[in-house]
Amino acid sequence: MISSGLFILPAIAYAKAGPAVVFSYILAGILVFPAMLAKAELATAMPKAGGVYFFIERSMGAPIGTIGGFASWFSLSFKSAFALLGLGIFATLINPGITKTQIKLIAVGCCLFFMLVNIIGAKHTGRFQVALVLSLIGILLLYVLRGFISVQPDRFTPFMPFGLGSVVATAGLVFVSFGGLTKIACVAEEVKNPGRNIPLGMFLAFGVVMVLYAAVVFVTVGLLDSTQLSNSLTPISLGAGTFMGNYGSLILAFAAVLAFASTANAGILTASRDSMAMSRDYLLPKFLQRVNARTKTPHFSIIVTAAFMIIVILFLRLEDLVKTASTLKILLFLFVNLSVIVMRESRIQSYRPKFRSPLYPWAQILAVGGYGFLIFQMGWGPLLITAIFIACAFVWYLIYAKSRVSRRAALVHVIERVTARELVDATLPDELREIIIERDEIVEDRFDQLIKDCEILDIQGKTSAEKIFRQVSAILAERLGTNEYVLFEKFLHREAEGGTVIQPGFAIPHIVVEGENKFDILLVRAVDGIDFPHAPDPVKVMFVLTGSKDQRNYHLRALMAIAQIAQEKQFEQRWLTARDPAEIRNLILLSTRKRDANV
Repeated sequence: MISSGLFILPAIAYAKAGPAVVFSYILAGILVFPAMLAKAELATAMPKAGGVYFFIERSMGAPIGTIGGFASWFSLSFKSAFALLGLGIFATLINPGITKTQIKLIAVGCCLFFMLVNIIGAKHTGRFQVALVLSLIGILLLYVLRGFISVQPDRFTPFMPFGLGSVVATAGLVFVSFGGLTKIACVAEEVKNPGRNIPLGMFLAFGVVMVLYAAVVFVTVGLLDSTQLSNSLTPISLGAGTFMGNYGSLILAFAAVLAFASTANAGILTASRDSMAMSRDYLLPKFLQRVNARTKTPHFSIIVTAAFMIIVILFLRLEDLVKTASTLKILLFLFVNLSVIVMRESRIQSYRPKFRSPLYPWAQILAVGGYGFLIFQMGWGPLLITAIFIACAFVWYLIYAKSRVSRRAALVHVIERVTARELVDATLPDELREIIIERDEIVEDRFDQLIKDCEILDIQGKTSAEKIFRQVSAILAERLGTNEYVLFEKFLHREAEGGTVIQPGFAIPHIVVEGENKFDILLVRAVDGIDFPHAPDPVKVMFVLTGSKDQRNYHLRALMAIAQIAQEKQFEQRWLTARDPAEIRNLILLSTRKRDANV
């Protein structure tokens, strides 16, 4: 996060907002916060490569997913290119005679270096990143603490020379400074314990960086006169020079180099995962998803991302680059807040985030309105960029991706709630189930395999236990190769011996059948209830177990597994609100019961 947005951009922003640029940074941070909450929720539910692209595509479909994917990939590439240009700009402190062309060539050389670092492997990239960031934060804290003593209050008058509108518009310009806050979601697939570490990383980053941004910009404005600040591309180094001389300028220049290196390195790491994820979903050519067998990194995706960044460095002006990056980032954050609304309202049982965004849905609705307003406040240029970008991405979808994609998005599930169930297939719930199994490191046991293969009856209307046992017996007789009338009598006899309703609304009829190595499970969901003899409440949840005598031990294990499932929070509510048998099956498969890998 801490890079050109702090070491270069304050000067450009100050020229537009005056001393109130401090408020512009704070406002941008406040506007980023709802998107951070939204991404934290989505990333803990779907920790997959591509992060925000993956969320948008799965929630709103391939057309919007294509736009979101390109927005994520390009915005981060623009931000990283901005950081690389910063490396070239700060080279002028060593040699003031460096030309603009030479600055760009330095940036290109650095881009190639970080491309190689990323190809070597994410583990090495992460270690390099930690060293860079810790050094950087230490230097910035020194600058703030020492510089605060030399701040001149008169530098802040007039505080808002260009009006409130300029402060809001400048917040849009500096929005790119917060672009790295949520990019951890892009590599969520490679994060250990994503349910805890992704939200924690985002919140810590937001707290630390928000304070640093506000403090550093405040001190810099208080140290430099308006002419110096608005005409400099190295404002923080210039500010350090006012109280520490050339020595201070060199220290902050070194910090800036660390920051640019940190952002460029992380930018290539995360941006390449966007294109990799889009390739997996057939929205981009399949060679971009290839992973190097030795380093385990998507080398082609990294190379293409770096090539795009080099083009941006060579052909875009600095201010155009910043505005484009900020506009795409705002558009992306607008989409991600919409994604949370769609995923929540789809009520897919297998959507189970470890972190849930508070103040839903008001935080998301206000954020969407705020981002739209911010884009308009930035002027016609960003609006035109947004329109052209969306049009180009949609054309790409029509020409290349449309014929290759057949997934259904969560938005279809929202539509299904008010129209026909036939519109929905099971691809998304099943995909989410597999993601959660991978996320929570669930090792499937025999019970899971039985649930995957079992029959599920979804009974409409109130009925009796006897009628249900007739249906169950007919199905199990065919599966077990036995007589259905014998099974029916066994169920009735078992019920007469002692009721199998273990708690209100929940029954586990279980019998022993003839033969060897026989065991089966059948699930019955009866929203309107099944009348059982001697049970005061109608049964709505039924697990039917049948097994031969040699399966006695496993019979007991299966009963224990069902007991654990029944005790889960919101189990009955999820059972009754599941759309279809596929969701009922996923509900059982995603339970947090203790698995027995030995059986």
